[in-house]
Formats: sequence, C-alpha cells, structure tokens
Amino acid sequence: MLLFNWLFWLEAGGPNVLVFAAFVVMAQLLLVPRVALVRRSGYFWLMVGGSLFSGAMMAVYGSGAAALACIASLLMLLGYVNQPYLKLVLYALLTALGSVAQAGPRVLMGLRAPRATGAGVRRGWYYGRLLLVPLGVLGAFHLLFALANPRYAALSSRALEVLGDFLVWLLPEVSLAHLLFFLLGFLVTAGVVVMVPVHLYTDQESRFGEFIQRQRDRVASFAVRQPSFRYNKAGVLDLRKEFLAAAAVFGLVNALLLVVNVIDVNWLWFGFVPKPGFDLTQFVHEGTYVLIFSILLAMGIVLWFFRRNLNFYAPGLPWLRWGATVWVLQNAVLAVSVGLRNYYYILHCGLAYKRIGVCFFLLLVFFGLGTVLLKIWQRRSAYSLVRLNSLAVYAVLLLLAAGNWEVWMTRYNLQARFRTIDVGFMLDMPGRVLPTLVARRELLNTTAQLTAEGPYGQYTVVTAVEAQRRLDAAVTNWKARYEARPNWQGRTYANWQAYQQLSTNK
Repeated sequence: MLLFNWLFWLEAGGPNVLVFAAFVVMAQLLLVPRVALVRRSGYFWLMVGGSLFSGAMMAVYGSGAAALACIASLLMLLGYVNQPYLKLVLYALLTALGSVAQAGPRVLMGLRAPRATGAGVRRGWYYGRLLLVPLGVLGAFHLLFALANPRYAALSSRALEVLGDFLVWLLPEVSLAHLLFFLLGFLVTAGVVVMVPVHLYTDQESRFGEFIQRQRDRVASFAVRQPSFRYNKAGVLDLRKEFLAAAAVFGLVNALLLVVNVIDVNWLWFGFVPKPGFDLTQFVHEGTYVLIFSILLAMGIVLWFFRRNLNFYAPGLPWLRWGATVWVLQNAVLAVSVGLRNYYYILHCGLAYKRIGVCFFLLLVFFGLGTVLLKIWQRRSAYSLVRLNSLAVYAVLLLLAAGNWEVWMTRYNLQARFRTIDVGFMLDMPGRVLPTLVARRELLNTTAQLTAEGPYGQYTVVTAVEAQRRLDAAVTNWKARYEARPNWQGRTYANWQAYQQLSTNK
C-alpha cells in the first residue's frame, strides 16, 4: 500500500508502472501457496512476460496502449494464479476481477480490535466493519445520481470541497483526495497479495473441449461431454434439411460475394486513383465499417452451421466444407479490399489512430478466418476458436504497446505532399511528438491548408502564424509541466529524450 502511494500519488504513468508490475510478479512467485502448480502453466509465464514487457513499454513511452496492456496482463496473471487450469484469457481476466473485488472487503472484515481494549471498543470495531457494506452501496448510488442529475453533481462536488477544506484545516498534511487514493492503494494491494478463490469460470471451462463430438440433443458445440449421437430416421432428416439450408446459403452468398470481389479487384487493386471531388473520407469510413461487419457476419454464419452434428453428415460434408472454405477465402479477399481502402486513405490523407486500428483489426480478421478454416476441417469447437483468437487479441495489444505511434504518425503526416495538415490533432498528442513538430515547423509555412478542431467539434482553418504560435505555446507549457515534476516515477524515457531535444533547440 505504501509502495502504491509512493509510486503513483500525483505521478503520471512511467517507470513506476514497471516497478509495480515487477512487484506484482514477485509477489505471486513468493507468496502464492500453489506456486509449484502455477509454474507449470504456460499461460502464467505468458502473462509474466507480458506484464514485464508492457511495464517496460510504459517506462519507455507511457502510452495508453501500454497502460492498457499492462493492466490486462497483471489482471490475467492474477487470474491464472488463482485458477492455474484456466486457458481462456477472458475467464482469467474475470476470475482476477472477482478475486480483487472481494480481497479488500475480506481483509477489512477480517481485522480485529486489539485484545487489550474493552468490550465497548471491540463492539464499536465490529459495527464499524458492518458499516463498510452500506457505505459501499451509498457510494455506488452517489455515483449513479451524480451522473444522472447535474444539479446533484454540483451540490455533491461543493460538499466534498467543504469536507476537503475541513480536513486540510484539521490535518494540514492530508487531503481528502489523498485519503481516497490511499484507500485505492489498499484495495489494489489487497487484491495482489490476498487470493480469494473463484471457481465459477474454471467449472464452466471444464465442460468445454477443443473438438466437436456427436451430440444427442441440441446443445451447442461448447458442451462436448455428451453421449455419442446415433442417427435415426428423424435425425437424418433433420441433418439433411440443415445441410440443404447450409448448402443454399453458402452457394448464394458465394455467388454474391464473387460479384463484390470482382468489382473491388477491378476497381481498387490495380491503379486506383481518386477522381477530383471524390469524397475519399466517406468512401473509406462507410465502406470499411460495412465490409468489416459483413466479414464478421460471415464468420458467425460458418460457426453456426458447423456448431453440431452437421460436422458428421457424411453424404454432404465434403461439399459443405468446400463451399464454406471458398466463402472464407472470398472473405479474405474482401479483407484485402478493406485494407486497400485504408491504405488509400493513409496515402492521400495521412495517418490517424483509427487507420492504425483498422490495420491491426485486419490482422485479427485474417487470423480469425484461419481459425475458422481449422473449425471446418478439424471439427474444432467454438471454445477452441475463442481461446486462439483471445490469445491473438492479447498479442496485438502487446504489439500496440510496443509502438511509438504518435511520433510515427507525426513524422508521416508532416510531408510536403499533403495539401492539408491537421495541426490541432498533432498538438493534442503527447509531448514526445513536439521535437518532431519543431524540427519540421517550416513545413507549416508552406502547406496549403492548416486545420484545427474548434470548441464544438468543427474543424476550422488556421493561419501559419497562428499554427506557429500554438506550437511555441505547446512547447513552453509542456516543458514547464515536465520541470514541475522532477520525480523519476512518471518520467518516461521518450519524454526525457524529448525534453533534451527541445532544450537543445532553444
């Protein structure tokens, strides 16, 4: 708790996250009673590596992606320590959340009054602990009412200010915010060092299997421990009807998707050049999202038809498999077309967070289509696909944590070939992009149009003089904030490097 307070009170994310991640890892290796069993879990070691790696990326960049990856890694690490037999990363995350949510209250409820005190003190201690639950409920409803009623929110904020001023007068060195932060540190630390067993998700996962088996009833492919299915007359008729429906679906959508792919290949794949006046932004935004939804819908339809005994329908299974395979491959072609739309936007308009997100999402789409082929040809269960794709999502999250995306976006967008530069967007980025902006500030004087987002979300055109003034103000303000916090806890390597460069370029 004291370590949490020392590392994070009034500090930004940076090397402090790496130190705390190392503390959590060491606590699990030294304090967990079942450490020998836990160490045999490959998922546990994956989360150890992911926690330390994302913590190191926080020390280097301090990005939001690195913070998210570190939090997720630490929580899943606690989940696999809690239940070593888990495989699904989602279940490990939920297990950790359930354990952490119970750890703090259990520690508080387990505290006892000193034995040397009288019966009145012990009775007060007992009833004081009982008040924790009503206070927790009161706090939850307070947050709900504050979000729903602006007048109540303003009144409660004023009341908290008065209470804070009173505490400052009573205890000059302690503030209400610090007390609440100290309580948060206690809850987080309790969740790390106190393990509350959560067996719910382990019990659920124990019923799942990697491959589909024949089933007697209409249970989904997750439940694989069912008696072997024996075909009867009615059963064969049902499978035949389901096969005919699947064959019709795959046949029709393959034909329709073939038309779409032929159009996209002829239009986008070779020599695509936007005509004057062509709205590339609308073309990319609307087309990309619709096509991504269609790919996900296609994957869902394949999972639906191959969820049960249709995987064992010998008369039509080869035709069904090849029809579904062609559809999956056509969706891969469609995903390439989506990637090209995204590429043309980047080529003509520059990089943005969403464009990078689409690139990584398409990587997950290609991986997901590959796992769908495994399901078709190896009779993989839905559990198997969820497990594999969850690991892929986690791997992509670590990749995002490893990138200095803001600096790379700024370097790409500050090119003379772009007629429009969104200065406001780049100035809203973290301070580590400022040396790049300063090094290429002359480009702002020669660009045809400079834009910035206004107070109501509308983009306005700014002059080169105004852009230069905003850049100088951003550099001055960021350097002042950096110098005002000399502690190492929140100073990332990228920010230290940026400060050195900005100080040299004065």
